[in-house]
Amino acid sequence: MKNLKGALLFAQSGGPTSVINSSACGVFEEAFKHSEITQVLGAAHGVVGILNDELYDMGKEDPAEIHRLLGTPSSALGSCRYKLKDYKDDETDYLRILEVFKKHNVKYFFYNGGNDSMDTCNKIGEFVNAHGYECNVVGVPKTIDNDLYGIDHCPGYASAAKYIATTCMEIDLDARVFDKGMITVIEIMGRHAGWLTAAAAVATYAGHGPDLIYVPEVNFDLAKFTADVEKIFKEKGKCIVAVSEGIHDKDGKFIAEYAAADAKKDAFGHVQLGGTASYLVSYLRSKIDTKYRAIEFSLMQRCAAHIASKVDVEEAYAEGCAAVKAAVAGKSNIMVGVVRKPGKKYETTIEEFPLSECANTEKKLPAEYINAEGNMITKAFLDYITPIIEGEHAPEFVNGIPRFAELKKVKA
Repeated sequence: MKNLKGALLFAQSGGPTSVINSSACGVFEEAFKHSEITQVLGAAHGVVGILNDELYDMGKEDPAEIHRLLGTPSSALGSCRYKLKDYKDDETDYLRILEVFKKHNVKYFFYNGGNDSMDTCNKIGEFVNAHGYECNVVGVPKTIDNDLYGIDHCPGYASAAKYIATTCMEIDLDARVFDKGMITVIEIMGRHAGWLTAAAAVATYAGHGPDLIYVPEVNFDLAKFTADVEKIFKEKGKCIVAVSEGIHDKDGKFIAEYAAADAKKDAFGHVQLGGTASYLVSYLRSKIDTKYRAIEFSLMQRCAAHIASKVDVEEAYAEGCAAVKAAVAGKSNIMVGVVRKPGKKYETTIEEFPLSECANTEKKLPAEYINAEGNMITKAFLDYITPIIEGEHAPEFVNGIPRFAELKKVKA
């Protein structure tokens, strides 16, 4: 809907990243340029903050602090993992959201997140439209998992990949110092898609990385895994393995569940993974007599802004700006995202995708990036990932440590 005049509301959802605040910065700075937008609001802790009418007036913030969001990791406004029910079954949350929208005259709504967040964004867009409330709703992508539909890559992924590749190189150098044998298993995030774990191959092809890499796109077999490790260990006296937290057997059972039969689930019904590396190390101990290390990157890979990709930061910011421009132009129920142009030179455009297609649709690691044995990433992957991890965007430093944005968070 064109020519809407009212407030803009921005919210963040899901796991934080190194560059989610870069998108926030893009949304805020672009929004302040448009006369159609009468007030710029931020929600505390995603949709939960909207339900609680806990909104911040971003116009009361120091512009310099808003700009510092470019180098500030995590979710500056706070995040959540809250699943909205289908409004056809229960309208309670939606009616409350609509009430808050009307109270603050929200005419532009942006939700910044991954697959589940795009589902939330899509549901809100459909509901307000069905109730005749004029509001342009746009999804701003974010997920280190890199599994959002349609786009070439997702903001947050490249920086996490850069951290993973760099840290794998450092682990490799550390693990090969002593003349004693050792097997190291590194666990990397990625429930259903192996994009993050594949980044470890950047270190491998640089000469200092894992010997074996396993991703969720290939069924994991413990017997074959043991044979793979034994082969490398006999050849080198050491072996480094990178595994996705979401590797699973042929029946779809997560290897992490082998060690935790009572694994908990989050609000979206996802099994809370972790412990895969520790389980594999415990399993191998009875097979191969040597020293072991189980390393879980865990939260560290999400918000390592000190080694953020410059391309990632700049693209995340641009997508935030593009989302505002699209909404002001009358676009709604869409998600913006980067698409790579054909050719050897790295060039991209920012395009629009229907939210209904993006919601809960996962993009897997292509088969061409996985070797025939299912235990390594191919060199073809390097052509995909190398351009997006280029450059560094270090945050401002004060007294030797990063100076992150400090928002006042004045209630609206």
